[in-house]
Amino acid sequence: MMRRLAFALLIGLMAYAPAAQATEEPAQPAAERGPVTNLPLPRFVSLKAAEGNVRRGPSRTHRVDWVFKRRNMPLQVVSEYGHWRRVVDRDGAGGWMHYSLLSGARTALVTLDKLPLHARPDASTRVIAYAQEGVVARLGECADGWCEVRISGIEGWSPMAHLWGAGAPAP
Repeated sequence: MMRRLAFALLIGLMAYAPAAQATEEPAQPAAERGPVTNLPLPRFVSLKAAEGNVRRGPSRTHRVDWVFKRRNMPLQVVSEYGHWRRVVDRDGAGGWMHYSLLSGARTALVTLDKLPLHARPDASTRVIAYAQEGVVARLGECADGWCEVRISGIEGWSPMAHLWGAGAPAP
């Protein structure tokens, strides 16, 4: 008797399971996380130091391929290994940098020449200033496709599309 009850219960569960699976939404792929920091990859950071060696591999024994020489330059972290972060710049050039040379402070690179900075996040508002292409801006809040930026003490709003380092990082 007990055996029949267990068998009936098992058959009942098997009959129920496909219906439950059919109504579930498909699982979304989880965002990749760094194995060291558990922060999202890729993500944006900035160069903390005035100079930062970019190495071929994640250690001081690896050759320095070049040196980034622009404090606050936005960089994209694409990988982690111990105290090392693999970073790329706007042009896709990059390598491994020691984490102590990087900052979580968000900055962005202006990608449009004579980018208008508006008084509010609306293209119809007054233009406060114009920024040259290649200028590094400090990022404030970003919402609805606009970011608040500060460049040389001037604060204004810019469309996010013209700021490399402001939007979602490319995978």
